[in-house]
Amino acid sequence: MANKLLLSYLRQNTSMCVRGLSAMPEFPNKIGNRDVVGNGWNGEEAYLDRSDFPLPAIRFKANTPDIMALREKEKGDWKKLSIEEKKILYRASFRQTFSEFLAPTGEWRGHIGIALIGVSFSLLTYILLKIYAFPPLPESFNEENRLAQLERMKLLQVNPIAGISSKN
Repeated sequence: MANKLLLSYLRQNTSMCVRGLSAMPEFPNKIGNRDVVGNGWNGEEAYLDRSDFPLPAIRFKANTPDIMALREKEKGDWKKLSIEEKKILYRASFRQTFSEFLAPTGEWRGHIGIALIGVSFSLLTYILLKIYAFPPLPESFNEENRLAQLERMKLLQVNPIAGISSKN
């Protein structure tokens, strides 16, 4: 019952916050004068390079007079744009190319290092416990004593095997 009340309270307050988000002065406009060009991968006006959703909701860079002039020129024939102008337009819309943000970063090395540190710490702890904390094994664990114990069990017929499996 209390869980349902809490959830309904949170839904009401969340919906009020979402509806009144643009009118509330506590939340500044974080996109500046960048163009909103889509819906985004989660419906928010945010920029994020993602390979599974390659079209961000807003452009990467803010509109400057140079970029606005290039955008006007872009509306015409693209053959009149130079390669450098096309690159500038691309970098105004996107931070990185696919090959740049999918390139390996070498982050796996840190993960392997942390895992190896954990393994070495565990081994060191085991060795120290084996040397200083655990008592030595009893005499019955020696190979000679175990064989003698097995012979004695055979002589006393301890736990004999019966049935089909005992027949050769």
